[in-house]
Amino acid sequence: MTEQPGTAPADWGPFGRPLFNDPQARALARVGVVDVGSNSVRLVVFDGAARSPAYFYNEKIMCGLGEGMGKTGRLSPTGRTRALSALRRFQSLATGMGITPLTAVATAAVRDAEDGPEFCAQVLRDTGLTLHVIDGEEEARLSAQGVLLGWPGAYGLVCDIGGSSMELAEINGGVVGRRETSALGPLKLATLKGGKEARRKYIRDALDSIAAKMGPQNNRLFLVGGSWRAIARIDMERLGYPLHVLHEYRMSRKSVRDTLKYIEKQDPDELRNRAGVSSSRMSLVPLAAEVLREVVRTFGPRDIAISSYGIREGMLYEQMPQELRDRDPLIEACRFAEAKDARLPGFGRQLYQFILPLFSGSTDDRKRLIRAACLLHDVSWRAHPDYRAEVCFDNATRANLGGLKHAERVFLGLALMHRYTNKREGTRFDAVLDLIEEKDAHQAEVLGKAMRFAAMLWLQGAPLGEMRWFPKKKELELWLSPEAEPLFGEVAESRFNSLATTLGAQSKVKMRRTRSKA
Repeated sequence: MTEQPGTAPADWGPFGRPLFNDPQARALARVGVVDVGSNSVRLVVFDGAARSPAYFYNEKIMCGLGEGMGKTGRLSPTGRTRALSALRRFQSLATGMGITPLTAVATAAVRDAEDGPEFCAQVLRDTGLTLHVIDGEEEARLSAQGVLLGWPGAYGLVCDIGGSSMELAEINGGVVGRRETSALGPLKLATLKGGKEARRKYIRDALDSIAAKMGPQNNRLFLVGGSWRAIARIDMERLGYPLHVLHEYRMSRKSVRDTLKYIEKQDPDELRNRAGVSSSRMSLVPLAAEVLREVVRTFGPRDIAISSYGIREGMLYEQMPQELRDRDPLIEACRFAEAKDARLPGFGRQLYQFILPLFSGSTDDRKRLIRAACLLHDVSWRAHPDYRAEVCFDNATRANLGGLKHAERVFLGLALMHRYTNKREGTRFDAVLDLIEEKDAHQAEVLGKAMRFAAMLWLQGAPLGEMRWFPKKKELELWLSPEAEPLFGEVAESRFNSLATTLGAQSKVKMRRTRSKA
């Protein structure tokens, strides 16, 4: 995912002109959204100016508005009381933060309940908050836009499960296509008579009908919703997966089938404790598992990805100018971090150009990670020196970043760790390092040591010089600019030689005679 051509002046190269200080982007600096669902009510306040939004505030209350609605046709009385209390709190918080009016949507439970309009009127009367009740297709569109926030070039099928409904939407080339909604939420299925076999037939019939309307959807399946994320946590627990980041966690069809069988055999309380799933969420997992088994059977996706982004992020995406939507969320988030936290903002772009000859044969995806690393190379300088390398690794692998696969997280973390240390053996990260190939780990080490050396040539605006890498001859040349030559002291020379050793190369240092023009 590279920046779109034509969106930035040529002198910014692959970094693109900064956007987060533009008026349109700054308007997204604090965006509050409320999602009133069948199972939970949530407030999220985004800092959305950097394209990959930070979660300034995030609170969820499990209200169960849709519980029992299949029998009564009305919202749960207890759920109404709890939801109203939560919304009063959220509105007060928003007023204190100065971010009113909030954008609030209500989904399946409120739109289907007999007393839904009455509930919306009570919310407006008691809190001043207007609930926009959206239909299933609009819910599907917003969820799909949430996925696009994290994966701008994503294509496949988005499947968002809530308490009372399940929505599906196709995405391709940054555009949301066909959309369908269904009553396949666990709270609805819980009231279906006839037991497991009746549910299976009901689920299959509903999905077969949807598949007939949507056509083949066997690319990637993006899973959105708390019940899917709970199943992914259980999959991680079953496999002993070392990186507990749900966004972009991948599962195969076989892994899903194995995990669903695993769920059936386990004691629910013991399993939820091991996997870190709440009791209210765990109560819905067995029914959600029945739906997921049939979704995978019906559509046969080539792979399955968990998305932490959904309807709330889709509401933020709705407010973004197109120029910001087109940007790479990873690079924009890293640029924002550099501008906020680095000692010499802007040096990351200069650093990238200096070390790029070492990676001239790399793919665009790999160069993208190199750009990200260069932008982040100095944002952790405030950490204690004894822990700076670990902090860098943690920040990269566990940060709330979109557009980043798990193996790419580890690559980025490893590169930034080597920015501050030569060795990685014997750290608490050994299990996580198994998520990337050894050749990729070696390239991350080269990148880290290149940044470790180049950071010694700390010049702003003036040229550092040039590195030339001859992989066949195993020679690494350094041509220093007159401005950089005084900076090439003993420590810098040691770090340059360490880089050459990692490349298995002979090193040569040369001086340029011509000083650049001011």
